[in-house]
Amino acid sequence: MSTSNTTPMDQDLDPVSAAAQREKRKRIIQDSLAKRHRQEKSFRRFGQSAVLAGLFFVVLLFGSILAKGLPAFWQSSMSLPIYFDPAIVNVEPKPVQSDKESPAQYQERLLAWQMEMGMVDWDALIINGMLARNPKLEAQRDELGALYASSEAYRLRDMVMNDPSLIGQTEQVKILADANVDVWLKGNIDRDLSDEQQQLSPEVRQLADSMKTSELIKSSFNTQIFTSPDSRSSPAASGLAGAFMGSLFMMLIVILISIPIGVASAIYLEEFAPKNWITDVIEVNINNLAAVPSIVFGLLGAAIFIGWMHLPLSAPLVGGLVLSLMTLPTVIITTRASLKAVPPSIRQAALGLGASRLQTTFHHVLPLALPGILTGAIIGVAQALGETAPLLLIGMSAFVASVPATPLDQSTALPVQIFLWQGNELRNFFEGRTAAAIIVLLALMIGLNSLAIWLRKKFEIRW
Repeated sequence: MSTSNTTPMDQDLDPVSAAAQREKRKRIIQDSLAKRHRQEKSFRRFGQSAVLAGLFFVVLLFGSILAKGLPAFWQSSMSLPIYFDPAIVNVEPKPVQSDKESPAQYQERLLAWQMEMGMVDWDALIINGMLARNPKLEAQRDELGALYASSEAYRLRDMVMNDPSLIGQTEQVKILADANVDVWLKGNIDRDLSDEQQQLSPEVRQLADSMKTSELIKSSFNTQIFTSPDSRSSPAASGLAGAFMGSLFMMLIVILISIPIGVASAIYLEEFAPKNWITDVIEVNINNLAAVPSIVFGLLGAAIFIGWMHLPLSAPLVGGLVLSLMTLPTVIITTRASLKAVPPSIRQAALGLGASRLQTTFHHVLPLALPGILTGAIIGVAQALGETAPLLLIGMSAFVASVPATPLDQSTALPVQIFLWQGNELRNFFEGRTAAAIIVLLALMIGLNSLAIWLRKKFEIRW
């Protein structure tokens, strides 16, 4: 059986013309194939270039943040032998409530004792500790007080108040250097500037350099950035503890409110609600809410939770409620998408075997959709963790120098703390600290997204 490449049109031509026509069509096909292959290669190169450009900017962003933020985790400090001299800490023992004493009387005596503790010259203990390390510093005793953070004296006071048995003993205590000293020693300020433009006097700068050379001042990992709240009086001691607890309380509220309500709403709309104009209106509004700017939710929260319900200003409870409203559309949409991804045959098989609509949903559909639901919920929480605009409108941008103990206490949040630090007047010091706070926030968000990916892979069921 023979085959021929001729067409009915070629059969009307002489053999030479037919061969020319076939060669022409062959060249056209080859040119067309070559053109498509070139287009495919060009598109592939364009896609690869776009990916490489995206990766380059991501690496540039993270590299810039890490380069500025990582040094902020190391801070200049001094390890000093602090002798709690009874001649200096000359106070009565901590009062103990007696059986015949009323609580009000005991509180009065306790307050008087605390005031007496506040009058102690704690700075003298720190300076004596420096002299114990290097007695030659006695000639520069007047400049020693400018080397350490002002909060360190209060920290010694709190140590004695919590453990009065320290009086008369010597403890090795890590004392943070002043923020201006830390900036000078790290080289974050131009040393060629005139004395009028420097933040430290020439004597203090020279003393700091000599103590750095003699290793009396060292750069060590600063754990106080994680354990201390924000501070205006002592920038060197400012930390993220208050903001972290505020964000933690808010995320717990989002998890307890937004996820159950969002998942339940999605299950009802997708599996049980009748398909009519009412559900169509609800779906349109949910999709619209997902696109509403977050600051609008802040205005809504300020009007309802603070203006109408009179909940406390700057409280994590209000912040959590506002972020829950903002997260609800995301949770509903992702949950519905996960439910839709379950094949209809699963539902039909369950119903065909006699299962009720409720049993079909909770015993068959929901377990299969669980990976997507978990992923959507965690991504929604991660999005809420990084929000700043709605929190500014409910007063969480206020300065709070304490760690909240309950969701009703005044607090700030990690993204708001970043916003506050980047505007601090001590720019040379807080620029690095701001980048360090960004690193902490990004680590939390990357951790949440990694958890979402891990849960999706762990519970993923293929059919």
